[in-house]
Amino acid sequence: MKFDYKAEDLIIKPYKSESPVYVRKQKGRYQRVRQFTGLAFVLLFVLIPWINFQGHQAVLLDIAKQQFHVFSQTFFPQDFTLLAGLLIVSCYLLFFVTTWLGRIWCGYTCPQTVWTFSFIWVEEWLEGSRNQRIKRDKQPTTFDTFARKSAKHLIWGAMAFLTASTFISYFLPARTLYVDLFQWQWDGLTTFWVMFFAVCTYGNAGWLREKMCIYMCPYSRFQSAMFDKNTLLVAYDKLRGENRGRRKRKDDPKALGLGDCVDCNLCVEVCPVGIDIRNGLQYECINCGACADACDQTMSQFNYAKGLISYTSENALLGKKAKLLRPKIIGYGILSILAMLFMVYTIQVRVPIEFSVLRDRGALFQLDFQDNVTNSYLLKITNKSKLDRQFDINVLNSNVTLSVANEILIKGGEIVSVPVHLTMTPEEITERVSEVSLQVSVHDMPEVKAITVTKFFSN
Repeated sequence: MKFDYKAEDLIIKPYKSESPVYVRKQKGRYQRVRQFTGLAFVLLFVLIPWINFQGHQAVLLDIAKQQFHVFSQTFFPQDFTLLAGLLIVSCYLLFFVTTWLGRIWCGYTCPQTVWTFSFIWVEEWLEGSRNQRIKRDKQPTTFDTFARKSAKHLIWGAMAFLTASTFISYFLPARTLYVDLFQWQWDGLTTFWVMFFAVCTYGNAGWLREKMCIYMCPYSRFQSAMFDKNTLLVAYDKLRGENRGRRKRKDDPKALGLGDCVDCNLCVEVCPVGIDIRNGLQYECINCGACADACDQTMSQFNYAKGLISYTSENALLGKKAKLLRPKIIGYGILSILAMLFMVYTIQVRVPIEFSVLRDRGALFQLDFQDNVTNSYLLKITNKSKLDRQFDINVLNSNVTLSVANEILIKGGEIVSVPVHLTMTPEEITERVSEVSLQVSVHDMPEVKAITVTKFFSN
């Protein structure tokens, strides 16, 4: 048996990375929408930690104190069941939006997309247009190129640092964080996490870019499971565009046997992930609409109808009627609304009090000189609201005496331990172990209360 192999075929060649994607700047209606939504997203991200509500930072996820403040609500680890509800709402909304509008989230509001386009804007501002950047990278490095690239990376680093410090300000009070920064008083843990997220931002938006969307984002992988033939997506009208080919503006494409696509390749040059939309639906596409804006610009120059590349559906491209209201969309919409209403209801009826009862482990009970039986407990009361409140502690059993101050002042978001003693006279004791109900209520709102049951031991 003869093997027809060449020697070079047996050499293990090193991995060769893909060529970088040089994104061309593009203007158009979809890019204006993308820029507006991106700017709104960044402003919200930056400003929310500086908003005060009822004397506190409006959104503060204080992991050290295990308190998560969201405007008027304070959540504790015991409320993590609400996190499951939030994830369910997010999933249903994701299914609904993806089935209806495709990857609209990726193209307009995903942080990876917003920061990538921001970094590209800095790159274009300092190094020039797409063609100029390609030319610079192919030529030997000059002082001008070195200076421009150094300035670019410095600005990228500053943007990444500000992004990371803003993100950390959701977990540490923003005013304290930046005051400590200017006084060089950050501890090691704060410094580590800020630098960690800064490096991640710098690497993701500055270097990885489209590779995050293509290789690392799970959404791009399972989106096809939610698509159907009526899902709105960015697509190329192949029936109208083919056969593609270059021509002069005054040429008659029908006489040349050509479609409307002039093969200018702008749709590829403006794509942030470097794909050719004319090759059909691809999981790499983030639906940013840059190729549609570029194509509409070219169609206008040739006096052709716009929309060769547009937001459309598979059925619309085939000349069929696109259906907006379909069982899948209706089902996801109803589930999303129900899940959101359930979340709102759960938060509204949530009692802003939580308390637990711990028995004294030193002794089951104590006897006084009159043979009265006393049990000792430790009540841990949590004020889940952001306001300082007076709380009343009462025992609901008529045959049990409570020895504790009726009104306890607890500051907003604090947990207070209160020792209490329950006493029963010998005449009132009917069994060795009985159940006792304790109630904690807000002094000026007695309807807001929490009740728990504990055991009372006697001889």
